[in-house]
Amino acid sequence: MEDHLLGWLRTLDEDRLGRVLANRPDAIAAPWPRRLDTLAQRLGNGFAVMETLRRLPLPCLQLAEAALAMSRPTAERLATFVAARPDEVTRWLEHLYDHALAWPDGEGVIHLAEGVARWWSAPLSLGEPLDHYLNSWTISNDALHALARNLGLPAQGNKRRVITRVTEALSDNERVTALMRNAPDGTVPLLDRFAWDGPALNIDGGAFVSPGTPEKWCADHGLLFRPSWHVAEIPREVAICLRGPGYHPPFLPDGPEVATIPVDPEEVDHLMTLAAPHVVERCAALLDNASKTPLPLLKTGGVGVREVRRVAKETGCDEDETRLLLEVCAVARLLAWDDSSGGMIPTERFDRWRLDEGSARLRVLLSAWWRMERSSLRKVDGKYGTVLGDDPAGSVMARIRRAVLSVLAHLPAGMAFADRTSLARNVHWHAPLIDRELLFACTPAVLDEARLLGLLANDSLTDLGRALAGLTAQPGDENDDSVPMIEHDPVLAEAATRALASVRRSALFGPDLTAVVTGPPSAELAALLDRVAERESRGAASVWRFTTESVRRALDHGHEADDLLDELATVGTIPQPLEYLVRDTARRHGEVTVSTVGCVIQAGDPALLAEIAAHRRLGRLGLRLLAPTVLVSGVGAERTLAALREVGYSPVPVSDTGEITIHRARAEEPPNGKLILLPGGQVAELSDFPGLAEAPLHMLAEPPPDPHEHARRLLATRQDAEKGGRTWAVIGRMATRLPTAQQSLLGFVVDRGVRAGITLTGGLTATISHGELKGGALDAWCEEAGDYLEFPLAEIVEVRGAY
Repeated sequence: MEDHLLGWLRTLDEDRLGRVLANRPDAIAAPWPRRLDTLAQRLGNGFAVMETLRRLPLPCLQLAEAALAMSRPTAERLATFVAARPDEVTRWLEHLYDHALAWPDGEGVIHLAEGVARWWSAPLSLGEPLDHYLNSWTISNDALHALARNLGLPAQGNKRRVITRVTEALSDNERVTALMRNAPDGTVPLLDRFAWDGPALNIDGGAFVSPGTPEKWCADHGLLFRPSWHVAEIPREVAICLRGPGYHPPFLPDGPEVATIPVDPEEVDHLMTLAAPHVVERCAALLDNASKTPLPLLKTGGVGVREVRRVAKETGCDEDETRLLLEVCAVARLLAWDDSSGGMIPTERFDRWRLDEGSARLRVLLSAWWRMERSSLRKVDGKYGTVLGDDPAGSVMARIRRAVLSVLAHLPAGMAFADRTSLARNVHWHAPLIDRELLFACTPAVLDEARLLGLLANDSLTDLGRALAGLTAQPGDENDDSVPMIEHDPVLAEAATRALASVRRSALFGPDLTAVVTGPPSAELAALLDRVAERESRGAASVWRFTTESVRRALDHGHEADDLLDELATVGTIPQPLEYLVRDTARRHGEVTVSTVGCVIQAGDPALLAEIAAHRRLGRLGLRLLAPTVLVSGVGAERTLAALREVGYSPVPVSDTGEITIHRARAEEPPNGKLILLPGGQVAELSDFPGLAEAPLHMLAEPPPDPHEHARRLLATRQDAEKGGRTWAVIGRMATRLPTAQQSLLGFVVDRGVRAGITLTGGLTATISHGELKGGALDAWCEEAGDYLEFPLAEIVEVRGAY
């Protein structure tokens, strides 16, 4: 099959080859191929073919399935088979060609990639072709000649000629119809059942060997074949004839329309500028809350409902918003499990994230949602799933999310979908391999999530949503530790900047102790006002109210009155009542003090306690005499006991109930390292992922080459690979430092693209593959450099296998 594909690739012009590479990013992923034969191997990879099939609309799959059911299909025969206009069929065949899943040969016969054939075990519910059964080792020459005579065909000639005659006869609709006129009673319903419900059915094996039965008559005339005693199958050509000339496989060249209504684009844009800053601000608030109160996980994994409600109440979010943003932050690696804290806390990435500019912060969150393999707002049996828990849908959720936004992006500007049912039908036409029931169940949740993130407004996709929907080629998945390229896409960056352009960085302070922000507040402004005031309303304008309790809360967290007033003065003019409130609250702050005591020391002899309090070697304990028989220490009970024993006293520990307790010493367990969140709410030690803790926030892989430029390079070097003898001759003459076995391995790197490790003079090592000989050098892909490099053959001192 690769030979057919390679032959077709050699006939392509630059434009067509560029389209193939653009539609198949897997084919030019590092190390990108530099020869057409290597490209053909990439394009024919079974896994890559199946992943490409997932992205194709329904007409492509219908044509591919119909072509698999035909022998030597052409565009004209395929159009007749599916009862469609040739131009409609050609349009979608070109789509298959542009993805290298199908291609025509010189005679116009359509060939399909091997991975496509594996997708359907029985295309159109049809069995194997007649050739499969007639060439089987279970069919002897005598049985084949007898079958030909039963069909009224000449039996002379070799086996291939007889098979050809039988196949042509049983593929002819008129001849099969005429043959059925002489069939015994019961044959027609028997064959109809196989033709429509087959191709393989359970049968009574004895009926196939009993004279006069319909089963034996069908077997004698090649209409049914029996691979085992109790199972019979109908050949593909026979089933098509029995279905009749009026049978045509389903083919829907055009998708169902999405019911739409007009919307005001300016209002959609305005709602986007309100929602996007809110997302960044609320994520910062959620993470700040988690830094103060770590989020515990349930024993079964995930965050419990009570914790979600607590966080929502304390941060001013609603529960749906809290559920979504917690999961987005976890996928973005801004929130992870910490063993010492006993819960989910912000990571070091959060510290870097909050210092970044607003557009970058928003793109990090949108990228995480785009990759997230969970649905935060989907209900199953009327209940939400556990936050950060297992989602049975898994990666299918990410595909549904991308399919829904992709369809919305194709709606005309100024139009919104009118109902979700018609939208889901159109999405299923564009992504038919997604389970239909799951798609219809998850679409409302996807839309609700998109609305909360500012990607959807008034049921119309915003500019931010359109920018994200266009990034479906390499979206990455939830397990990606490196930042996907989509975060740095210029179109998304521009849309994110515009979405945050209307944020307000100042507030209007009123004499009634309120602060009003006429528009979406920036994350920094919202954090400042949340710290010192109570938020009363949100929306187009947000209102905060300063109270004695809110100011005291800020003072309790260590803020000074002058510092608070200075910070507030940078975002607006402070009225006199507000200044009075802050200073008066600060004046009364600390009238009552609370001290922390490490432990209490008691004794019946006041002189003994006075001696202990005055002991010079116990000064580090911070001892204070509260009463003649009560002494307090500033450190814990264990350290206090050890210090007293060290200077000669004999203290004993006492429990809260007054009982003397002696604890057996235990070996101190080594502290656990920091844990990171894995999909499904599971965690793993950070030490299992070396380098991740110190990894920079933006880890970018070397981008693949431009598809059209790479197509030009491939066509410029269009030639057969060097012959093996030429490869061995050059390597044997130039790589003189290598023994013969290692020279052979180096030859496989050139001729077959295998992976190997090499060592050069001076001790430099590299892992290489996909090599080419250029004079006295080996031009090969270097995994350490992430690019093609030249290695002088004379300087290679060792070659070893790399697995």
